[in-house]
Amino acid sequence: MLVLTRKQDESIIINGEIEVIITSIGHNKVRIGIQAPSNVSVHRKEVFKTIEEKKVAKSSKVQTKERGLSRLFKSAGKVAFSGK
Repeated sequence: MLVLTRKQDESIIINGEIEVIITSIGHNKVRIGIQAPSNVSVHRKEVFKTIEEKKVAKSSKVQTKERGLSRLFKSAGKVAFSGK
């Protein structure tokens, strides 16, 4: 982890395209502004975790449905060819 000291209105640049600006400091809080390209997602960590958990849950549901469909098609194929 890189630890930097910045004063109000100072910033850091990440990868030449993301700027993190210290907008205010006070009472155990630091406000930051983030300028990033529109294709870069920026979230608070707790929001990011929630998004990732929802993706995992959705992926699990899709995989379960796919397994069910696969079984259905396999059994339908057995029925269709069993009489010949």
